[in-house]
Parts: sequence; structure tokens; C-alpha cells
Amino acid sequence: MRIAQVSPLYESVPPKLYGGTERVVSYLTEELVKMGHDVTLFASADSETSARLIGVCPSALRLSKNVIDPLAHHVLMLEKVMKHLREFDIIHFHIDYIHFPLIRSKRIRSLTTLHGRLDIGDIFPLYREYREIPVVSISNEQRRPLPFLNWVGTVYHGIPEDLYRPVYKKGKYLAFIGRMSPEKRPDLAIEIAKKAGIPLKMAAKVDDANREYFESVVKPLLDTELVEFIGEIGEAEKNEFLGNALAMLFPIDWPEPFGLVMIESMACGTPVLARRCGSVPEVMKDGVSGYVFDEVDEAVKLLERIDRIDRRSVRRYFEERFTASRMAEDYVELYNMQLEALKKVA
Repeated sequence: MRIAQVSPLYESVPPKLYGGTERVVSYLTEELVKMGHDVTLFASADSETSARLIGVCPSALRLSKNVIDPLAHHVLMLEKVMKHLREFDIIHFHIDYIHFPLIRSKRIRSLTTLHGRLDIGDIFPLYREYREIPVVSISNEQRRPLPFLNWVGTVYHGIPEDLYRPVYKKGKYLAFIGRMSPEKRPDLAIEIAKKAGIPLKMAAKVDDANREYFESVVKPLLDTELVEFIGEIGEAEKNEFLGNALAMLFPIDWPEPFGLVMIESMACGTPVLARRCGSVPEVMKDGVSGYVFDEVDEAVKLLERIDRIDRRSVRRYFEERFTASRMAEDYVELYNMQLEALKKVA
């Protein structure tokens, strides 16, 4: 099959540091190539892939000091996709809704994976207008705000089975990894660690949009030897950071569409302690991959029995549900279903 993957340009594929969507696009692209498909990736020119790469901008937009208007680069990417249109059996978009007017007018054979939150009022009229566009969710919970869309499937994220080496020895600290933002609730992670009396290591990026939150809310809480703020880390450091942890804290306070870091932790054999929000109950298996909690005091009590979680079982749960090969197979099935459906109406 001739497949195009259209990635956001904010990060390279794969990202040098933080970047969930671009990381998933990378894993999917590489697996599709391994399966023997002819894959073209539209992404920033500093991306690395075994597929054919069509670079749209010289480097990823987030880390570039010269980019003021990222939308302009994405519009240009759509023009490049249109110029290569005849080369593909199907085009897989990962850029939210910016391409919707084009694929409606051209009747393009496509799928669109929606990677973000969908409970934002601003987008409701837009999605109602384009409700015939075939879209894929990354969890069933993600669909809740927009049940009227043309959902053709749910495909859980996956990561390469050999990306992380599992560590079965019990760790001595708690890990927090992600963004320093209100919805990720790093303040709750600190509160849990302090109440449990367990050291906490925080590997998180502080972007400009959340710098005030970090300075006013999180930074004052770091005045303790129990908490170590490491900053943003890349893929190379994650295995050691997550694998050597006693547990990974995921105390979110928003409708998380998936939560890639949960399966990264599972791949390392490290139990996850996750707050019951968004997709968490869907991704987690309570008592197997870790524990699901509602309140801080409950999380502290669950940490007292974190030793009951078998780290080998955590890894097996990851292998059963969240590998990149499984993700690619699921998408190929949807590609074929979509192409068959289009034949019937042609």
C-alpha cells in the first residue's frame, strides 16, 4: 500500500525532546515500512525516517528562534501533499482539522487521527460542519464530547517493543515526566511524594505558555530535598529515569486523550499511579499495571502496597496491548476498511 503520513511540524519526527504526537507518527511510520508498505512522511526536514521524507520546513518549529507564524508552514505542507496526491492510496493526517476543507473538496482517500482534547467549545461548530470526515480516536473516552463525528475506529498508541529495557528491580524514588502545566498537576505529584515520604524526581519541560504557572505554583514547592527538578529530558534518558523508579506518578486533572507516558513507564516495568481522569481507566489495568486513584490521600495509601505490583506483569501488559506493531496493524486494517468503503460508493 502507498501511504502518506502527515505530521505536525512543531517537533521533528521523532522529536529531539518533548513531543507526543510526532513520536507516535514516527513509531507508526517505521512499523509500516517494516511491514513492506511504501510510506512517505511529510514533516520537518530535520526528521529521521526510513520512509521517503518530504521536508516542509528546515527544522522543527518549536525549537526554532526564527518562527513567528507556525500556521504558514502547515498551509505550505498541505500544498505539498496536494502536489503528490496521485502517489498515494491513502493519506493519514495527524494535524487536527486544518486540512478538512481540502479533503472535502478533493474527496481525498484519507484518515485523520485526532490526538488532542475535544472538549473545547470553539471547535464544536467546525466539527459539526465537517462531521462526514473519517476520523480515528486514540481512546474511546476521547470521543465523548463529539459523538456525532464519523468515527471509524479507536487505535491505542503503541511504542516499539524493544525501545525500552524493562527493569525488574524495585526503585527508590517516584518519577514525574511531562509538562509543567496545570492539567498535568505537578503540584499533586509533589504533595503525594511529601505525604508518602518518598523522593520524587521531576523531568518536565517548562514552555513559555506555562512559565508563570511554574514560577508561581510549582517552584515554591521545590524547596525540599525530597524533590529534584531535572528539567526536560530526551528519549535517550527516559529508560533510566523511568526504569529505576519505584512508580511513575500521573496525577492529571484534565480529559487526557491517551497518556503516552503511561505506556512508556509500563514498557520499563515500572508501575503507574494514575488519577482517574480521561483515558486513564481505559489505558490502565488497576492492580496489574499499577493503581488508579481519585484523591491524594488514596494515592499515598496505594504507594504503601506498590510492592504488590509485579513489574514483570507490568511489562507483559504493555507487550499485550501497547506495542507499535499492534498499532500499525490496527491502522492498516482501518486503511483497508476505508478504501473498501470508498469503492462501494464510487
